[in-house]
Amino acid sequence: MTLWQTSLTYQIWVWLCDVYEDSTLHHFLAAAGRWCNGQIEESRILRPLCREGIAARSWRDSFLCRVLSALVNLPGTLLHAWYKAWNLTFEDSFFARLAFDMGDSASIAQFWCIAALWCIPYERWNNAYSFMTGVLLLLLFYAGAMRTGRRLDVARIGFYPALMLAAVTLAVTFSYAPGLSARFLIYHVSAALLVVITVSAVRNGEDLKRLCAGAAVCVGATGAYGIVQRIQGVKVNPSYVDLKVNAGMPGRVFSIFDNPNTFAQVLLLLLPLVLALFLTAKRWQWKVICAGIFCVGGMAMAMTYSRASWVGLAVSMAVFVFFWKPKLIPAFILLCVLAVPFLPTTVLNRIHTITNTADSSTSSRVSLYKAAIEVIRRSPLTGAGLGTAATQTYIREFNLYHDKAPFVHSHNFYLEVWIQMGLLGVTGFVGSMLWNIKNAARAVRHSGPSVGRTVAAAAASAMCGAMVCGLADFLWNYPRVLVIFWFTFAMAIAGVKVCTEEAK
Repeated sequence: MTLWQTSLTYQIWVWLCDVYEDSTLHHFLAAAGRWCNGQIEESRILRPLCREGIAARSWRDSFLCRVLSALVNLPGTLLHAWYKAWNLTFEDSFFARLAFDMGDSASIAQFWCIAALWCIPYERWNNAYSFMTGVLLLLLFYAGAMRTGRRLDVARIGFYPALMLAAVTLAVTFSYAPGLSARFLIYHVSAALLVVITVSAVRNGEDLKRLCAGAAVCVGATGAYGIVQRIQGVKVNPSYVDLKVNAGMPGRVFSIFDNPNTFAQVLLLLLPLVLALFLTAKRWQWKVICAGIFCVGGMAMAMTYSRASWVGLAVSMAVFVFFWKPKLIPAFILLCVLAVPFLPTTVLNRIHTITNTADSSTSSRVSLYKAAIEVIRRSPLTGAGLGTAATQTYIREFNLYHDKAPFVHSHNFYLEVWIQMGLLGVTGFVGSMLWNIKNAARAVRHSGPSVGRTVAAAAASAMCGAMVCGLADFLWNYPRVLVIFWFTFAMAIAGVKVCTEEAK
């Protein structure tokens, strides 16, 4: 760090910062920021949107929350009572102490699970890995709770995610094809386990950074392999791109995943966490590594040619800057404008096709949306059933889809959740996203610079990007992305948790 501080580049940077601090532009932006803050605090329109709703406020003290918390923590409570009765015996055992120590550091085990599992190639991947990992981490947490008495923090997860899990269960019960929906329930249970464990295992900023590092390993490994794919050459797949509208575009990289859109969605969810790790790293060596991983992931994202994820990532970065340091928004916009001329021609051409109805990928969505809306019209409360297999069966047997390409999913996050889980599911889903983003924004707004604040801002911005991407795609088509999505969701809650604990 001393070499950097004595360099000419650093001296120029310090001089520019001093000039900016005394400039009229800085005073103007600071005054504009204070005015905006005042408008938010006093606005009759924005104040209800920013505050916590009645359902979310009453969740912690509700009878249902207490019952769920007691049931989920029953094994840990019984184990802790056993430990207190036989503590000398357990403390004399090397293996018992080892299990206690491992369970007390569940975030470390979760880091290794993330780093290992999310880098497994698609050909060797099994969705049972996510469920097995969730169960393993839960057992480790119970092992640590046996000595310390720690509890799974069900109350902090909130009302709307609990409503979402209830809707998932009901979607199997009322499914048009219950047998096809049953296996999808396991995927959602795996994600629910990961959310509970992530929120409960994180205790401080170091735990948050450790989990962000696991995400960085995934981005670095898969992104580097994606770049290698581009160097080696990727065959153009006509099912991924309209060759007439996108003439001259190279093959879309997909790294270790089966689909370039899936790869782009993983990067969309995890790149903000890598950026948070860069900003919170204390040593310059780690900052250089994180910056390199972020650049590798960004380059790989460009090579996926996934338009919805591009837009989602742009929104995510804008929201992150707004959360983290709003005064940098003008600089961010200027940087984006200056970067446009340096984009590759194939990327610019791909961007131009977003609103081009001649693109078969864009025009085909109309028939998909019509089929999904028809399912909602026929069964608005229960939907067709959990999972894409049940919805495909429902649409095929009632002849609701009429197009050349087969119906895989509706290519819209909100429509797909509705046709799978019914009205209760889409209410729980949208409510969960808005509740979590609002909580993170509130914590970022009222907290000082810290790891929790930065990670909460990054995870919430990733959720915003995913919601925008979901207007044109369904992010849960692959169960591994489903788990990564809910992990990012949990990181926002964990960041808010750390901010709250630091404030106390």
